[in-house]
Amino acid sequence: MQFPSKLIENAVAEIAKLPGIGKKTALRLALHLLKEDGQETSLLTDALARMRSETVYCKQCHNISDADLCQICDNPLRDGSSICVVEDTRDVMAVENTAQYHGQYHILGGVISPMDGIGPGELNIESLINRAKSADGLKEIILALSPTMEGDTTAFYITKKLKDLDIKLSTIARGVPVGGELEYTDEITLGRSILSRTKYEV
Repeated sequence: MQFPSKLIENAVAEIAKLPGIGKKTALRLALHLLKEDGQETSLLTDALARMRSETVYCKQCHNISDADLCQICDNPLRDGSSICVVEDTRDVMAVENTAQYHGQYHILGGVISPMDGIGPGELNIESLINRAKSADGLKEIILALSPTMEGDTTAFYITKKLKDLDIKLSTIARGVPVGGELEYTDEITLGRSILSRTKYEV
C-alpha cells in the first residue's frame, strides 16, 4: 500500500495493531481523523492517554475502575449475598446488559490453561477464596465461565478450593440457544441441554 505521507503510514501502522482492524480500515480511520477538527482529534488522544495512565483495577473484584472500588462494588444497592465469577471485564458488561443479575462480581483475569502457561497462581483465584471466607452474608458463588475445557478446569479447581465453605456453588445454564435449530446443535451442547432440562411452565 502506497502512502502519501510517512506520518500517515505510521498512524495506519499503529491503528492496524488494534484487534479486528485491518490496513484498509486503519487508513480510513486515519484519514477521517486528519479531516476532523484538530480539537476533536485532541479529545480522542487525550481520552486514550488518560485511560491508559489513570485506569486502575478494583481492589475487591479486579474490575476496571476509576477508583480503589469500582462502581459495582461501591454500590450499596447491589446484593452482597452472591458473587458472579467471570473471566474478564467484557463478561461483566455482558451480564450487566441482561439486567437480570444484581449481585457482586469477581474477575479472574483469564482461565487455567497449562498449554499457555497459565496456572492458578496467574489468576485472581486466591483473592476470590479469601473474599469468600471473609465475606459477611455471602450465600452463593456463580461460576459464569466459558463452556470450554479451560473454563471447566478452572471451575473444577475453584469448586475444590471452596467445597468446605457453607456457600452454594452454581454455574450458568448451558444449552440450545434461543432461535437455534436442534439439527445444527453439537452433541455436547444438546446432551447438556437434555441433562439440565427444566420443567415446562404454561
